[in-house]
Amino acid sequence: MTRTDTTPLRIEDAVNALCPWSGKPIAADSLTLYNGAVVGFCNPDCRDTFERALTHFEGALQARRAASAGLDE
Repeated sequence: MTRTDTTPLRIEDAVNALCPWSGKPIAADSLTLYNGAVVGFCNPDCRDTFERALTHFEGALQARRAASAGLDE
């Protein structure tokens, strides 16, 4: 989830008002960019958990695609 620009994320641009993990209100210091949209979390730990999960699943999907294409041999 590394951002390539330095434009700060703004809480008013978030697509959600509640943290998807905890259900608590989102915080301005706990935002991330996902598929071009600002997503908010209640704290940086929830945000970081989300980003780690995405990295894990993206890696698993790439491995599966490579195996399906026969590129892992």
